[in-house]
Amino acid sequence: MTSTPSIKILQAQIGGMDCGGCAKTIEASLQQLPGVTEVSVSFATGRLNVSFDPKLMNESAIRDRVTALGYTIDIAPSKTKSLQAQIGGMDCGSCAKTIAASLQQLPGVAEASVSFATERLHVAYDPKLVSEAEIRDRVMALGYTIEQAPAQSSTQKLQAKVSGMDCGSCAKTIEASLQKLPGISEVSVSFATERLEVSYDPIQVSESAILDRVTALGYTVEDVTSANVENTGTGSDAMPPHQPTAARRSPKSDLTGWQFWLRTRRGQTVLFSSIGLVLGAIVERVFSLDWVAQGFYAISLIVALLPIARAAWISLKLRRADMNLLMTLAAIGAAILNYWFQGALVIVLFTLGTTLQTFTLSRTRNAIRDLMDLTPPTATVKRNGQELSLPVETIGVGEILTIRPGQRIALDGVVMSGMSAVDQSPITGEAIPEDKQKGDRVFAGTLNSTGFLEVRVTHSVKDTTVSRIIHLVESAQESRAPIQQWVDRFSNIYTPIVLTLAAGMAFIPPLFFAQPFNVWFYKALVLIVIACPCALVIATPVSLVSAIGAATRKGVLFKGGNALETAGRLTTLAFDKTGTITQGMPVVQEVYTLGEISADTVLLIAASLEQRSEHPLAKAIVAQAKAKEMELEEPESFTAVPGKGVWAKFRQFIYFVGNRRLFTEQEISLSAAAQSLLTEMESQGQTPVLVGTRQGLIGAIALADGLRLESTEAVRALKRIGLKHLVMLTGDRSPVARQIARQVGIDEHQAELLPEDKLQAIYKLRRSGVVGMVGDGINDTPALAAADVSFAVGNIDVTLETADVVLTSGDLRRLAYAIKLSQRTLSVIKQSIVLALVLNGTFILLGTLGIIGLPVAVLEDMGSSLFVTFNAMRLFNTRISEVS
Repeated sequence: MTSTPSIKILQAQIGGMDCGGCAKTIEASLQQLPGVTEVSVSFATGRLNVSFDPKLMNESAIRDRVTALGYTIDIAPSKTKSLQAQIGGMDCGSCAKTIAASLQQLPGVAEASVSFATERLHVAYDPKLVSEAEIRDRVMALGYTIEQAPAQSSTQKLQAKVSGMDCGSCAKTIEASLQKLPGISEVSVSFATERLEVSYDPIQVSESAILDRVTALGYTVEDVTSANVENTGTGSDAMPPHQPTAARRSPKSDLTGWQFWLRTRRGQTVLFSSIGLVLGAIVERVFSLDWVAQGFYAISLIVALLPIARAAWISLKLRRADMNLLMTLAAIGAAILNYWFQGALVIVLFTLGTTLQTFTLSRTRNAIRDLMDLTPPTATVKRNGQELSLPVETIGVGEILTIRPGQRIALDGVVMSGMSAVDQSPITGEAIPEDKQKGDRVFAGTLNSTGFLEVRVTHSVKDTTVSRIIHLVESAQESRAPIQQWVDRFSNIYTPIVLTLAAGMAFIPPLFFAQPFNVWFYKALVLIVIACPCALVIATPVSLVSAIGAATRKGVLFKGGNALETAGRLTTLAFDKTGTITQGMPVVQEVYTLGEISADTVLLIAASLEQRSEHPLAKAIVAQAKAKEMELEEPESFTAVPGKGVWAKFRQFIYFVGNRRLFTEQEISLSAAAQSLLTEMESQGQTPVLVGTRQGLIGAIALADGLRLESTEAVRALKRIGLKHLVMLTGDRSPVARQIARQVGIDEHQAELLPEDKLQAIYKLRRSGVVGMVGDGINDTPALAAADVSFAVGNIDVTLETADVVLTSGDLRRLAYAIKLSQRTLSVIKQSIVLALVLNGTFILLGTLGIIGLPVAVLEDMGSSLFVTFNAMRLFNTRISEVS
């Protein structure tokens, strides 16, 4: 296939520019972003145009870069149209290139791609500048035919919450039933998260037919969302982010203790069947009324068995041997043998166990719903001079919200006026509120603590950061880790083998060896109860859900079970330097003087001369002076030399501020002491800014990319959890890399690397182990993609899209927590799997020998499932303090 790169055009209005220099500053800053191919900013009209590759860059990152510079940005809605057509007459790939190149010369054509293999044309264009007829005429003028493209089958993706599942077998039953419907291409049901995801062709099957099938199986469906999926991709990421509004929230179960047992159908079933069982036992043991006791046992069995038998009948029709079918067979078999007490006890214990398991899991399931509930369904917006309380769905980007103390922020935005402390713990996991003022970003779902704020909306409700996090976390919790694939394969052969053994035990001894049928049939019933590996099936998903939910609350976002499992097996961790270990911006490290002049005077001279400059080094010098509360003075006769420095008249003297080249060009000699000082600074990885007069150097300011405050502590924490092989990869000079690595405690570093060199370094490290890569998601995307698992810290809009694990708080110390949690999760999964296998194997042997009965078999099955659940819940309590 031959096609042109996909380039997207963003148009926006910029506010806050004071002169043409502001426009140039914005242009220069945006051109540094990866994937940006062209930028133009007009000071006169305030108009911004950006062409970028959407695979490498997104609108949110561009918006954030502009607002970080101190300007406002209103992105204009896209006005492009799309034309898809079928091209005839092409002889080779060159024909496709010719058509694409010719169409891109037309004004208003933003994108043109042609596939020789499929003869398909796609054009994105501005209808104000070019018409569809002109595009068609251009193609025909080249000697090719053009016809309307045939409609492609669109796939819909449906997501919903399914309640009423008792175990992993219920999820598999729903999957098996839905897969029998026409037009269903993919079905996934997670027992751990109660989430259903279906990809289907709406021409062949309707949404209502899918939902009716699930409800017909006896389950409840809520929170249904459906969206069209592009042909270019399916999967969870194709779904729109969740909209945590009142319309789509499902009620969260807050029933505890006796309320749960009295007000829910499942609780009532357990309670009433248990009462019947106890009354029967009392009547039998105290009053010796066996026939009355049998009646109580029968009532107890029927009450508890009805919902299970209904699910079993469905499984039987689907030709599946799930836990409901096996328990039903065991209970009916016990009744046939006149073991009414044991039959009732089996079903009551089974119902009690599944109910306790569901009740326990609700804590983990509610973690994400808690996050949804943080976002208010309405917000106060200023329109036409009035304050109106409106649903968040009706509020657009660019509108102004008013947020009073104690209110939660409804939409992402930028503070336009006011100062306050904002509790951002739902997003970042940080318990301490963060001070916000004009120009700072705020997130939906966070709490305004102390002051009044006016916030300009930057994201609609479906695109807020919290919505995207909810969507990613739910997708992650529903994903399957590699270890789960082994468990699924094992369970698929385990149940048939045990059932075959049970059938042989029930019929072979009586038929061929004249053994009593009742004895061997009872033993077979015991094996039937053990035949469903419930604990084994839920061990991995329940652990993943618990771990991912816990991590989200601590400001760590795992984007899948695979990422969590891989992070737990890391042997090597590589770091990008700039923006990851360091702040990504220069700061003044030291001010040196030569002669009698003071360091503060050297800093004042340099800052006064550099105060109009946009150069990062100049900004760092000015920031240091302002931090020391210096009053900067206006120089006279100012002259700037691009790439070298400045000179000006300051307090009656001409001063020079810049690099060595400026002083060489001005023929200002440097003394031996000055040369020695500069050499020493450079050997320590510092960048010197020289300050002097015609007579020579009077001082030098040492600047360097400052370390993050937590970098050293983060490295120590990683070593404490057993991760010894740490490597720093950087494009910076070797002395700088050596100095930074030494400061933070990283033993190995590689310097002066181009992006492709970092890529090769990751590949080389992977030969000797499992490698993780930590970066900021801006200029290290290739290396992040090449690692076994990638961690991103920095701008949340960018990092959410670029890495497997995102530190939403931006705190590197959470890295050790994320890896420790992953290690602990793997340990818990292995513990649960080993326990389930050992118990099942042991009880199969005991059941075969006739040592245990039905109640003990049920206790083993439910007990192991509850152990696995409680064991997984321990992950919810993993604390950051354990690794810090």
